[in-house]
Amino acid sequence: MGGEDWQGDLLRTLRATAGGTARDAGATPASGATPASGATPASGATPAPGAAAGPPVPGNSVPGSSVSGNNAVPGNAAPDNPVPGNSVPAPAGTPPAVPDGPAAGRAVARSGPGGPLSGRGAAPLPGAGPGAPAAPVAIPSPVPVPGLDPELAPAHRRSRSGDRVVCRAARSLRQLLVSSASRQVAEATRIAQELQQPVTTGRQLVVTSIRGGAGKTTVAALLNLTYAHYRQDPVLVVEADPALGTLPIRLGAPSVRWTCADLAQVVSPSMQFAEITGYLVQVAEGGWLLPGSRGRVGARLELPEYRAVMVALRRYFGITVVDCETLPNPLARTALAAAQARVLVVPATVEGVASTRAVLDWMAGVPHPRMLPGTVVALTTHSPDATIDPAAAARHLEAAGVPVVPVPYDRHLAAGGPIQVARLGQGTRLAAGRLAAALLTRAVGTAR
Repeated sequence: MGGEDWQGDLLRTLRATAGGTARDAGATPASGATPASGATPASGATPAPGAAAGPPVPGNSVPGSSVSGNNAVPGNAAPDNPVPGNSVPAPAGTPPAVPDGPAAGRAVARSGPGGPLSGRGAAPLPGAGPGAPAAPVAIPSPVPVPGLDPELAPAHRRSRSGDRVVCRAARSLRQLLVSSASRQVAEATRIAQELQQPVTTGRQLVVTSIRGGAGKTTVAALLNLTYAHYRQDPVLVVEADPALGTLPIRLGAPSVRWTCADLAQVVSPSMQFAEITGYLVQVAEGGWLLPGSRGRVGARLELPEYRAVMVALRRYFGITVVDCETLPNPLARTALAAAQARVLVVPATVEGVASTRAVLDWMAGVPHPRMLPGTVVALTTHSPDATIDPAAAARHLEAAGVPVVPVPYDRHLAAGGPIQVARLGQGTRLAAGRLAAALLTRAVGTAR
């Protein structure tokens, strides 16, 4: 009896084991669970012919792990491509981890000038597929440099007023005796109204010239100060001329850290306005500045970098003034075509006027985009003893179909150094207002 009972018990055990394996083969694994690769069936269990391995048992195996059985611990799964430290690979779409401490300031991993976020230039993780997240790329934080060499600062004397004392006294006397003061007030009111007209989207105004020394940077600085004085929305001036540009000096920037090329590597559409301004220089007289270089020879600004910065910053600033390179530089031609309005700075000399007229005739022949309707010429005088008639030169340029705004000689501007609005001559302030109003009117399309 005992032998027969033992044989019956064995047959019942074998039949029960075979039936349980067949049921497991037809079962569906739990949602999100993947059978372990190369897992070994439990001891004593005989899988049915053609049946796959059963679903993993919670607590006994980790999906995606080569370890099975009771030795597998959740959280310590071994990936297909092991990473030192037995770290678990992040799921697709998860941003890379941000290091703590000083390394966080150098990794492209989040906002602020110490550690900005960037999706450009990031390298994929080793062994990761096309959909894997990108690893943070180390970008060194630029070292700030002074806008003006401290050893050179004492050499700059106290700034003088743009007008002489005699001119200021004569103007005050005319305002008392002549009724022309009412006309000046009316013109100033009209200029202020044009400068304060609303814009639906950010407007980009490019300042360029056909040769160096025409006063291009000075005009760009005057435009920035004028817009910042009259407008409530943020105003930005970009130095897109990195070849030892002097815009930071003209605007009195105490130091320069991030340049336009640097910002192109870290700018992101998800940044907030407070994050963007962390990379800019706040001008004491008003507005924001994005320098083009840190005073180094050989600094470059590539066309893709310029496009990336201008597209990203357009939604933060109502007005963006660009101090561009001289023509016929490719970046200058691209900036002119992409801007809503443009200024062509012309020195009040015979050669300057003749060359600029040839450029205006070329712009008139460009079919698309039409640049001439949105162009204004700034005729600058750099010497009190100029031998050219500004009125005759303006008429010669206006014949090409563009308005001309003469900018008179100003002692304060001619001396160089930071521009102080309070020391500008009356004629210079009026000319800057006229030029800024004419540009903005064309930029919003009311003059086309």
